[in-house]
Amino acid sequence: MKLRFEGRTWAGSAIDFRGAETTVSPETVFEAIRDGEDERVTCPEPRPIHGHVGLVVPDIEFDRTDALSAAARSRGSHAPVDDELRAVRERLEALSPASINLRSARRRVADASGAESELRERVASLQGRVRALRDTGGDPTTAEAELATATGELAEAETERIAAEQALATAREQARESRENRRERLRLQDRERNLRREARAHLAEQLRSEFDAALDRFSDEDSTAQALAVLHVADVRAPVVVACETRFESVESAADWLDAPVVRV
Repeated sequence: MKLRFEGRTWAGSAIDFRGAETTVSPETVFEAIRDGEDERVTCPEPRPIHGHVGLVVPDIEFDRTDALSAAARSRGSHAPVDDELRAVRERLEALSPASINLRSARRRVADASGAESELRERVASLQGRVRALRDTGGDPTTAEAELATATGELAEAETERIAAEQALATAREQARESRENRRERLRLQDRERNLRREARAHLAEQLRSEFDAALDRFSDEDSTAQALAVLHVADVRAPVVVACETRFESVESAADWLDAPVVRV
């Protein structure tokens, strides 16, 4: 690895910032390692295990099962449920329940039906007026023109009402499908959580005995020792940042035991 901070450059598999008169924090180095575009660091790409124990600080908090599972993955291990887990995740990605606005579809039907009813009443009224004028010898020309206009508007209103009813029927069907998709999504999310938990437990158990043996190296089995033991059983390629008492004679001995690049800050 190669690190460039504050105008200086460090290279090698074991770098010790202590005594180097640098103000670079462990978090800065760790984030730079995890940022593939940070030009201050040249190193292999971090794996998911780095997210658990890539930065070892005093009283580090991490989920041991999750970390051991990631360690097993770093060594190429698989869980029996991986195929089903992958299929469930693909199905979840494909499910996207749509948001259907039934209220607007219902309002359109109500508006169209109301307009149709008003026009139907107007047409009936004009028809009566035309008949009365004809029966009494009056001039029905103006009334007939109004009737023709109203009849045309009624035909348009009927068309709009039918279209609105069809749109509402379509929206109701889409809403039903959306409800089914949401129920299916909840079922798959629950299944995905269970499978993920089962996979983590299986993978962590694969390394349990190795982890326990690695932990025996330390007199104190605190979270720092556990983090280092997890790193020992993992296949770590990107640099590990250690910002606490490591219980190693030197940063070189830490890198040797962890079989990983180490930055001591």
